[in-house]
Amino acid sequence: RRGDPPERIFGEKRLGPSGWDRVELFIAPNPGEEAHPVARSASGGELSRIMLALKLVISDRDSVVTYVFDEVDAGIGGATADAVGLALAQVSRHRQVVCITHLPAIAAFADQHFRVDKRLVGGRTLASISLLAPREREEEVARMLGGGRVTKVQREAAAELIRSAQARRKVGGAARKRRGG
Repeated sequence: RRGDPPERIFGEKRLGPSGWDRVELFIAPNPGEEAHPVARSASGGELSRIMLALKLVISDRDSVVTYVFDEVDAGIGGATADAVGLALAQVSRHRQVVCITHLPAIAAFADQHFRVDKRLVGGRTLASISLLAPREREEEVARMLGGGRVTKVQREAAAELIRSAQARRKVGGAARKRRGG
């Protein structure tokens, strides 16, 4: 109605006897910062991580069978990448997860690792995908750690990263079962 206060109007709807819902998600991505609407403040990577957090909560009850996460690693590294990798592993207990990542800390948590290769053929870019065997996986994670030329130290670091991530996956699953989750 004309003259209704703005907080009682949403689009073409007005607050009435049957009410209406309006939900807006706010986030404070850093401690000490004020919360802002996700729609106006979150980056693409933050949106992916927010979706991961939501899926972590509902994955055991969601009707969606496969989750695809692309750029969930945008703008992160170190401890945050490790936490994201573990969260993806936890979600994968209930759903199939496909995650495109460039971070070895996230890739180390995977059950299976695929490599995407691109090459130029006749002026066109062709992409191929291949499932990596355990040794190939270690080599790929080592390459992700160090770049072009893989060294023995990088291979050892990759093997340890994968071993550690896989052990933490198992511990996380056992702890979750004990809690009833």
